[in-house]
Amino acid sequence: MQNGRQTFITFFFCLLAVSTIAQNLTLYVGTYTRKTSEGIYIYQFNTKTGDFTPLSIAKGIDNPSFLALSPNRRFLYSGGSKKGDSVHAFAIDKQTHYLTLLNTQSLEGGLGATHLELDRTGKWLFVSNYGSGNICVLPILPNGQLDKVHQSLQMEGKSVRKDRQDRPHLHSLYVMPNNKDVFAPDLGTDKIMVFTLDATLGKLTEGVPAFVKTDTGAGPRHMAFHPNNKFAYVIQELNSTITAFSYEKGSLKPIQTVKTLPDDYKGLKWSADIHISPDGKFLYGSNRAHESLAIYRINKKTGQLTFIGHQSVNGKTPRNFVIDPTGQFILVANQDSDNITIFKRNKKTGLLTPTGKEINVSMPVCLKFY
Repeated sequence: MQNGRQTFITFFFCLLAVSTIAQNLTLYVGTYTRKTSEGIYIYQFNTKTGDFTPLSIAKGIDNPSFLALSPNRRFLYSGGSKKGDSVHAFAIDKQTHYLTLLNTQSLEGGLGATHLELDRTGKWLFVSNYGSGNICVLPILPNGQLDKVHQSLQMEGKSVRKDRQDRPHLHSLYVMPNNKDVFAPDLGTDKIMVFTLDATLGKLTEGVPAFVKTDTGAGPRHMAFHPNNKFAYVIQELNSTITAFSYEKGSLKPIQTVKTLPDDYKGLKWSADIHISPDGKFLYGSNRAHESLAIYRINKKTGQLTFIGHQSVNGKTPRNFVIDPTGQFILVANQDSDNITIFKRNKKTGLLTPTGKEINVSMPVCLKFY
């Protein structure tokens, strides 16, 4: 009887520990330091209540904008500098989750770093450079520091928008779960570039085919991948659309393209970020200028999207947003209103309800949960 009681007590405390971990997450906020931001802001976020607590600020870096966490969660990486020509490595304290700068590496000609991605082993960092239109690959040392640029791939071409597509503008890069297939949307050429990764050598080689063409003048920006690994979705900045693709063995085939804006909208088309709920049932895309999230239901069998509605972000310029791992909340980084708005998510309908809670921080541009 005594052993049974001890087993029950042990089980109870294990459940309590798991519940505590799920309830309190760490939120890292990358920013532009053009106004009053001091760097990377760190908060504790409660996934039960939507409440948050400021923890720390990693100071001393210009424009630590886009962030990436290592697979082992020991390190965090950010873009930085006024020209976006360098990247930074930080160690994450196991207890406090505070950041300590490890080192900084030049992108050696790469400019306007907009997106960072690590491979599944955590040994390679991929930086997409909007300004210079290239991809830089940097080795990650065992202590988390960044080594010098290992490979640089320059894109070529242009498209029809002379103001935005006069040359390549790499906007992001994604390594698939097989750690082999890699896709990189190029806003400047209306292509999703396709690569194969050799994770042993840290080398990208041109895929077959070398790219997937999007609609002319669309401006592919970011991608989201369904949890079942059968479908991929790209949000296109310049014509404010989302295209669904089937994904298999390194190949993307278009299924459907939908609008992210109302038919009667006459303003600027300037879509930005895209994410899928953890259960794979709903997709969300952000519209800057319209200041909204577009919400869609996903058909898990076909990958097709059904529009549900728009949600005002209660801010200006929703450059980035994040769904918490439990699927309870969506946090939207509104770059030009200096706030992160917090929405409660209905898991059955996908719809959002403003909580009235917001985090005030200057020019937030990237949100990452730990």
